[in-house]
Formats: sequence, C-alpha cells, structure tokens
Amino acid sequence: MIDKNIEYYNNNADSFFEGSVNADMSGVRNGFLKYVPDGGKILDAGCGSGRDSKAFLSEGYDVVAFDASKEMCKRASEYIGREVLNMRFEDISFDKEFDGIWACASLLHVPSDDLPDVLQRMKKALKPGGAIYASFKYGEGTTVRGERVFSDFTEESATKLFEEAGFEIASRVVGGDSRPGREAEKWINVIGICQ
Repeated sequence: MIDKNIEYYNNNADSFFEGSVNADMSGVRNGFLKYVPDGGKILDAGCGSGRDSKAFLSEGYDVVAFDASKEMCKRASEYIGREVLNMRFEDISFDKEFDGIWACASLLHVPSDDLPDVLQRMKKALKPGGAIYASFKYGEGTTVRGERVFSDFTEESATKLFEEAGFEIASRVVGGDSRPGREAEKWINVIGICQ
C-alpha cells in the first residue's frame, strides 16, 4: 500500500505541492500549538509541501521534517530552506525528543494494521505530556481514491486507535477540507497527549 502512495507523490510532486502549499491550516495548527510549549520541538511527520513546517519555523518552533517521497522532500527542503529527511513512518526511532508531532494528512496512508506500531514509535519519540496531531479522511476501513490508498476513520475508531496506543484524547473534531473546491470532503482531526 505505502509504496504505491510514495510512487504517486514522486510522480505528481509538482501538482501536489501547488495544490497544498497554500491551504489555510492556521486554525488547526493553532489548536495543536496550545499543547506545545513556545519554541518547542516539533516533528512534522509526512510533511508534504513543507507548508506547516514553514509556519511552525516562522513562529519560533524547532522543526524536524520528513517525508517518504524523495520528490516531495526536494520541494519541501527548497520551500522551508532546510533539509527535509527522506524516511518512512516505520523508520522513526527518536526517543523522548519532541514536544509535539504533526501528522497532517499523512498517517492516513499507513495500512490500518501497521498504525498501532507506528503510533508506538511516535509515542516513544514524544516527551511525556507531548502532543500528537493527526488527520484522516472521514469514513471507515481502507479505501482507494484514484491512485492512492487510504485508511479512513470516524470519531469512534480514531479514539480507539489513539487510546489503545496510550494517548489521552485532547481534541477530536470533524471538519471540511481547506483546499479550494474540496470543502465538501470531511476529515477527522485528532489531538492526543502522550501519557
């Protein structure tokens, strides 16, 4: 599943960058930053265009960004003016290093069977009390949209996933898509606190 998605982003990096870099995520970012200390260290996990890394950096946060697509890493690195690591979620091996993890529209490409392990890796990467933000397309189960495969969640299934991984749910909001022309698409946004 994941390699097919990486191939999609490598082949469509320019159009994906252009279509996502200006999406207004400020409201969701600000909600997440309530749980991150000023100047704290954030892991932008599956950073895509680098849009949110750039916003966090401009607000004085220390950011480490990565993406599984080499082509997206190139564009994001150029956009934010620093190296973006080319790695996958299963490569995460940080230990109590981050105050927050931002996984905006990225964990949704991890097969649902693999998500518990990935969330354990993310929990280990967070300092105690650290926050994780993740967003998924609203629905249930595995879906194919175009050339990409997604793991979809509802409020209930997302809560179960994060609580079983040892996170306390701080926020769980269903909202629309911030990209023009896609406002009708529903997303589930979750913020969990590392126990």
